[in-house]
Amino acid sequence: MAENVRVRYAPSPTGEPHIGNIRAALFSWLLARRYGGEFLVRIEDTDQERLVPGSVEAILEGLRWLDIDWDEGPEVGGPYGPYFQSERLDLYHQATDLLVRAGNAYRCYCSRERLEQMREEQIGRNASPGYDGRCRSLTDQEREYLEAEGGPAVVRFAMPDSGVTGVDDEVHGYVEWQNELLDDFVILKSDGFPTYHLAVVVDDHAMEISHVLRGEEWLPSTPRHLQLYDALGYQPPRFAHLPTILGPDKEKLSKRHGATSILDYRDDGYLPQAMVNFMVLLGWSLDDRTEVMSRQTLIDNFSLGRLGHSSAIFDRDKLEWMNGVYIREMECKDLADIAAPFLADELVKNGLGNQVPLDPDYLIKIVPLIQERVKTLKEVWTRTGYFYQEEVDYEEGVTLIQKGMDNASARTALDKAAEALGSVNSFEHQSLEELLRATGEVLGLSPRQFFGILRVAVTGRKATPPLFETMEVLGRDLVLRRVAKASERVNAAGGSLV
Repeated sequence: MAENVRVRYAPSPTGEPHIGNIRAALFSWLLARRYGGEFLVRIEDTDQERLVPGSVEAILEGLRWLDIDWDEGPEVGGPYGPYFQSERLDLYHQATDLLVRAGNAYRCYCSRERLEQMREEQIGRNASPGYDGRCRSLTDQEREYLEAEGGPAVVRFAMPDSGVTGVDDEVHGYVEWQNELLDDFVILKSDGFPTYHLAVVVDDHAMEISHVLRGEEWLPSTPRHLQLYDALGYQPPRFAHLPTILGPDKEKLSKRHGATSILDYRDDGYLPQAMVNFMVLLGWSLDDRTEVMSRQTLIDNFSLGRLGHSSAIFDRDKLEWMNGVYIREMECKDLADIAAPFLADELVKNGLGNQVPLDPDYLIKIVPLIQERVKTLKEVWTRTGYFYQEEVDYEEGVTLIQKGMDNASARTALDKAAEALGSVNSFEHQSLEELLRATGEVLGLSPRQFFGILRVAVTGRKATPPLFETMEVLGRDLVLRRVAKASERVNAAGGSLV
């Protein structure tokens, strides 16, 4: 790609960033990094009624979490600022004046009531809703009269009433529209703020944007933008309208599918590198086989030619799988470091924050036992809670009494295990396994029976990391206390822990 690549992410601060618009940011960033270009962030805050406090901060925080850096924009600055549209109103007014003087735009005085009535009539006769052009043909005298009345007015762009407008889209190929089917759209609202259509054209030109990557829901707006580019004498950028993201049920992605804030995924314990990898595959592919890719691999291979034409499916299960892959590839020390805040929060929630301070050396011992089983950082607590509790919380449905055992044999097994564990010289897992296998054989119990009852006694769960490694980390004293409690439980309640 010979030309200088300048791309942007231009979110509206009307809420926290979600998967759809962050994916567009990621693709734009990858394009810039692949070809040595610039990636800009521009905040499109012209819709003052829909602004949500804190949205800008959330948007930038989402980018930072994903390690998507920007060359120009908020907090960074740059030669094409300001990077908030609310601070660029003069540019939009200048463009509007130019369009009006050239006869490419006009003031519209139609009331909200008239527009609503017009729309209802159009729907009633099965016509496509759209402005009927009434104010486009006003005489000078009529305009003067309406101006004198001082009512609110907007400025509309005068679309050509014949011919076609086409675009050679990087994803969809050549697409064209009949101009006569497109109504005169508003470019400047009565409050003096531009609409998206005008602001995005003026800013993309002023900031020398070379490529616009956005969702395909904006494809129908493209002919309007191209007409604005032409009327203003601007060279339009190249467009790539990204395929829609759907849920597993092939319906539009919604909150029930995962269309929540990108920061929710951070808080749920997903890794940023896994999130980036997953999002890239929502509409782009390296080949038919490769799924797990490093950030550098994505940068080295990204191109618009590999963008998909079909809707992408958001599969939460696949995201969890991929996150688990990245977790398993981490060094134990690094995993312990990033898991620690999640674990500390859960310790506090469970009333253990003061009783059991989070010991990094202790956590380092635990991490290798759970690393192969954990899919998210938030899941660390569910896999490790019994390492921090004095008394275990028995999992629903578990029983101490294993198949083929009764109360008496279960009690005997626990008491003999306690006797053996109390006398063993080394509490390392190799010694524990050798000792307990021999003890089980003396009792005439299979490993499934004997180790099963010990696993439940020590952890409260049927499935855990390797039993003997777990016992080694827990330590002799805690293991013996738990085995004794389990023995009492069998004696008192028959062992049923439903």
